[in-house]
Amino acid sequence: MSESADNVSEQLAAYQKIWMETFSRMMQTAFASPPDSAPPEILRQMRSGIFQALAQSWDEYLRSPQFAEGVKQWMDSAIFYRKMSNDLLTRTRHETQDVARQDIDSVLVAVRHLEKRLLDRMEELSARIEAVSRSKANGSMNNPITASAKGPKLRNRRSSRSKASPSAAKPKD
Repeated sequence: MSESADNVSEQLAAYQKIWMETFSRMMQTAFASPPDSAPPEILRQMRSGIFQALAQSWDEYLRSPQFAEGVKQWMDSAIFYRKMSNDLLTRTRHETQDVARQDIDSVLVAVRHLEKRLLDRMEELSARIEAVSRSKANGSMNNPITASAKGPKLRNRRSSRSKASPSAAKPKD
């Protein structure tokens, strides 16, 4: 307990130091201008000095290891909370025999995979149809489907099945 209190007091001391430096720089800037300058110029210099001091102090604070550690702890806590809430909701939905988000995600992945396979197959068939159309338009009698690697195999399988099937053979009387 005392360790966390020491950590908090160190952080508060660092924060206080940053603000004290900022205010001291602002005051130095406000009274560092020459006395013969015009009032609007003094105000511009003050504004410029204040913005410069604020920018420098915030730059130091945002680059400090304390700030980085605080942001890291906050992000880790947020991620942990998100995982815990997802697990709790998934468990609750499974216990009530309802559909959980993980189930839906896995179905969506399967559908996307199936869609990709179907689109690839459709592109292949489209290319084959184009090849047939081009060959018919050119007037050639060669069938591009039979020239492909799959064409003869399919044709040979069909012809070998019809020869080997008992229904294709006529019985002798």
